[in-house]
Amino acid sequence: MKNLFLSAVVLLFSLTASSQILKPVKWSYAAKRTSKTEAILYIKATIDEGWHLYSQNIPEGGPVKTSFTFTPAATYKLAGKTTEPKPIVKFEKAFDMNVGYFENGAIFQQKIKLTGANAIVKGTLEYMVCDESQCLPPETIQFSIPVK
Repeated sequence: MKNLFLSAVVLLFSLTASSQILKPVKWSYAAKRTSKTEAILYIKATIDEGWHLYSQNIPEGGPVKTSFTFTPAATYKLAGKTTEPKPIVKFEKAFDMNVGYFENGAIFQQKIKLTGANAIVKGTLEYMVCDESQCLPPETIQFSIPVK
């Protein structure tokens, strides 16, 4: 009975250790006013070693691209599209196509026109990351960026 209990405990710990939740991307946010009526939002991805995050510009049939959805508000309006740094472009066998992605980190930028006081930009971002042996399921995260 004692051996059975000990075996169950060892099995439980080994299952727990192997099912750790992977979070290879950390997101941070900032806003900088460029004038009384304009600001730039900075959405920064810090990517763990060995992982990569996909560009916003991925062809159909590829991995889930990084995308941003901004919640409309009376205090701001989007000015143009969200920009990104130049991605690394390589052929990935898993998707049978060239794809753009980022390693280590990327800063996405969105210009806004301020139309009211105390703007807080809210929204969601969706992204997918892969390493050499696996891709994690796409994840959606909510964000809130105060513009001071």
